[in-house]
Amino acid sequence: MGGLLLQHLQLTGIAILSAIAIGVPLGILITRYKSIAGPILAVSSVFQTIPSIAFFGVLIPFLGIGKKTAIIVLFLYALLPIVKNTYTGIKEVSPFLKDAGKGMGMTNMQILTMVELPQSLPVIMAGVRIATVINIGTTTIAAYIGAGGLGQLIFTGIQLYRNEMILAGAIPAALLAILIDRLFGCIEYKMTSKGLKGESI
Repeated sequence: MGGLLLQHLQLTGIAILSAIAIGVPLGILITRYKSIAGPILAVSSVFQTIPSIAFFGVLIPFLGIGKKTAIIVLFLYALLPIVKNTYTGIKEVSPFLKDAGKGMGMTNMQILTMVELPQSLPVIMAGVRIATVINIGTTTIAAYIGAGGLGQLIFTGIQLYRNEMILAGAIPAALLAILIDRLFGCIEYKMTSKGLKGESI
């Protein structure tokens, strides 16, 4: 059980960290080049409309079965919430704050790192939260292509008609999703509270 839980966390973690590394800079980029914002968000949206089983099926002939294919699919599923929330968060930063930064002689990079990103961090974290919870569920299905994780217990239990084995995989996966959602919710709340305090000063 412990090993399968660790595999589940590893698959989810690698995909989410990769999505953050690509999604946040991409979200920032499309705030600067509005002409590409629509196409990039549209392409990202397409990935989430594809059923996970179908997505795995499309990639298996090219990448084979196992963790690599699972991580790529999980990464693509996580991309939209992170890109979209980064874009939305930065776009919603008050123009007065940016103008104040310019008035203080800040460069565009300084305004991004010292004004826009700190102010938009709660929104970005909300995107990471959504992406992580989605990925925990999708990782369960990834066991079907030999990627491991808690889904392995579920699919084995289905094949052997053993309900206790199904529950042994399903319950921890559900609890993990709830726990992560609550954890990110608390972080998001604290960031939002700090942002409100900062604005009131």
